[in-house]
Amino acid sequence: MKETPINKIMENTLEKMRQMVDVSTIIGEPMTTGNTTLIPVSKVSYGFTSGGTDLPSKQNAELFGGGGGGGITITPVAFIVIENGKCRMMQINNYTSSADRAIAMIPELVDKVTELLKSDKQEDKAEDTPAE
Repeated sequence: MKETPINKIMENTLEKMRQMVDVSTIIGEPMTTGNTTLIPVSKVSYGFTSGGTDLPSKQNAELFGGGGGGGITITPVAFIVIENGKCRMMQINNYTSSADRAIAMIPELVDKVTELLKSDKQEDKAEDTPAE
């Protein structure tokens, strides 16, 4: 690929955006208070643009005009809450669809099923032991 001024503009814009956003921006650092751990979860949206043109010149020198820019939006969307060995997700904003609501309920559903299975095993053990 031919190296042009517009390529350099795009590469610089993308590099600066990469420096601003990394994985710890999306899944934040855990915060612990007592026996509860909170892990922030954010949504990152970004966009960039660049453009340029070669300008006609009476001299033999190559003239170029161009520019570029970008934007990033970081929106907190939820917290992962770990408490007493149970994990759940607390969304900050309203659910946008029933699929979002279902996904948010998965950790709670897993906890309930685990509790039911434990109680069934305990009942089975109690039934299997002979009465004195």
